[in-house]
Amino acid sequence: MARKNRGVHKAGTDRRLFLARVEAAQEVWGGNPTSKTGFQWVLNLFPSRGRFQAALGSGAFLQPRAEMRSLLGGPGAPARLLQLLLLLLLLLPASLGLADPGWPLRAATGSAQPLLKKFGGGGGGEQLPPSAMEIPPSHYQANRAAGVVLHYATYQRGSPHSLFEMERVHQASLEDIPDTGHKYHLKFEVKESIQNGSSLNCTADILYHHGDTPVAPEIHYTMEGEFETHSKEADNLFYNRIQHLSEPLETKNIPDNDGNMPAEMKPIFNLAKVASGYIIWQNSTENTWYNMIQIQNVKQVKRNDDYLEFSYEVLLHDIASQEIIPWHMEVLWHPQHGVKVAQNSCQSK
Repeated sequence: MARKNRGVHKAGTDRRLFLARVEAAQEVWGGNPTSKTGFQWVLNLFPSRGRFQAALGSGAFLQPRAEMRSLLGGPGAPARLLQLLLLLLLLLPASLGLADPGWPLRAATGSAQPLLKKFGGGGGGEQLPPSAMEIPPSHYQANRAAGVVLHYATYQRGSPHSLFEMERVHQASLEDIPDTGHKYHLKFEVKESIQNGSSLNCTADILYHHGDTPVAPEIHYTMEGEFETHSKEADNLFYNRIQHLSEPLETKNIPDNDGNMPAEMKPIFNLAKVASGYIIWQNSTENTWYNMIQIQNVKQVKRNDDYLEFSYEVLLHDIASQEIIPWHMEVLWHPQHGVKVAQNSCQSK
């Protein structure tokens, strides 16, 4: 029985890792229609379409023949074929033990091209330090740094019915500050993702401190405008529903190992996403790329004040190392006061 349970646990871990890699691939290629066609075609090569269809949330898969004739024909076909090969490598099971699991992602996002060149001013008109060196906006380092800023902003601005996603990085540069660390100067586009709201440009600086003592990255950002969302009413309805439950909420595996999530659990998952933004910000380095992929367990904690409190056990996926890391966090939320992570700790694997 113990051997069987270990097998079930390993299968669940492999599925979660695969779904996490699907999400990582979507981040890299999802915004390009041509690449998305190839992405869906690659998933057609795998037997369990339902699992990946749930992860994509995109309905029926494309029929491969006509789509691939269009994809691999015409100008740029060799480059698109190379993308497909890299995508196949990205989606290989972890059990194959790639010597460097992050290599396909780095290669596909542009690290094969020269990484740094002297910053030439660009079209934004910002006065950057003379020592700042330009990074290709598609490069994984630019997207990784922008992702940390996005998690930080989500923790400050998000709610059970308001999440944000990065559309694309427009401009990035890296400044080496002696005896301090590396500072990234970024311009990227952010979109409200739940209600298909407006997109805003974000200008940000993120400083990764070097040294023996871990320090959270220092982040400063500015959004050019305000998001047009209608989340307050939905947040208030959710708040009142949870407050009046006859028994404290308790559930697990959101989404399940096949990527399925009941509609009534989405606000609980979104709240964990918002709160995990704090965890990711506090623990990010230049060598990590975290994302929250699953709630293992969540339990409501009854309180004597107006806040809702949830005790979460979540899984973080590090895209760079392909590690899946269990994390505990105690989360407070009130629709008028936002999200606060009261306690958190990394759990043993």
